[in-house]
Amino acid sequence: MTEPGSPDEETGRTGAKGRRRAGRGRKPQGGGRAGRNLPAAIAVGLSLGLVLLAALLIEPLALLVVLIVASSVGAWEMTRAIRIGTAARPPLIPLIAGAAVMTGLAWFEGADALLLGLVVTVAAASLWRLADGFAAVRRDFTPNLLISVYGPFLLSFAAMLVQMEDGNLRVICTIVAVVLSDTGGYAAGVFLGKHPMAPKISPKKSWEGFAGSVTASAIGSAALLFFLLEVPVVWGLLFGALMSVVAVLGDLAESMLKRDLGVKDMSNLLPGHGGLMDRLDSILFAVPTAYLLFSIIAPS
Repeated sequence: MTEPGSPDEETGRTGAKGRRRAGRGRKPQGGGRAGRNLPAAIAVGLSLGLVLLAALLIEPLALLVVLIVASSVGAWEMTRAIRIGTAARPPLIPLIAGAAVMTGLAWFEGADALLLGLVVTVAAASLWRLADGFAAVRRDFTPNLLISVYGPFLLSFAAMLVQMEDGNLRVICTIVAVVLSDTGGYAAGVFLGKHPMAPKISPKKSWEGFAGSVTASAIGSAALLFFLLEVPVVWGLLFGALMSVVAVLGDLAESMLKRDLGVKDMSNLLPGHGGLMDRLDSILFAVPTAYLLFSIIAPS
């Protein structure tokens, strides 16, 4: 089913090519050697962090609302980016509805229900496109699956993580590990970065920055997990190091996706960051990994 105002297939291709060429010629906005508007980025990051912290510590159900909003916005941003960069027309309504359903199922029913929610979401999006013929269903199946998994499905693991014993502290440890990874990588990259890590995907990432990410996350997580959850230091070091690795992989994965789509940011929703998905890129892979690691090193 085509939403009102959607261009036809041929127009979508032509527009996508033009926008892709325009996007490749842009330069990053903002100051600083890392190519971002640092004051705006810090302000937005702190604001998001305070909202999350308040939800975790004041009212658990508030976190469910935060996760549903984040998943829904992520689905919207991904749909928007794919429509800009390709001829695909993923349907917005069933994908946003599916994002909310997946988060709720993960919160109340757990992993099996989350997987069922993913299947139902992709099926509903495919049925929606059936109104435009089987060719549209085939063309949009992979984008529908990508939008459903990359964002709502991965982020829903936070809903299951918080249901564990001391779940709010586990979520905080996970987020802090990612923040430490980002901060350590940023500082080490700016002052020491000389050897590009993946120049074709993310030119500003360096191996020195990656070493700073792993070091900061490992040391900080070891201390945090020991004092908050009584996890042995060696397990805390391993937790932090793995959080850093998957956070960097998540960042690179989104950079590669945006490069393929020909867009600079997923949206312009957040000053200094672009879109919400540009802020969550490091977290998306980290949350499922944290859920698995905590099940091993600190089972509830």
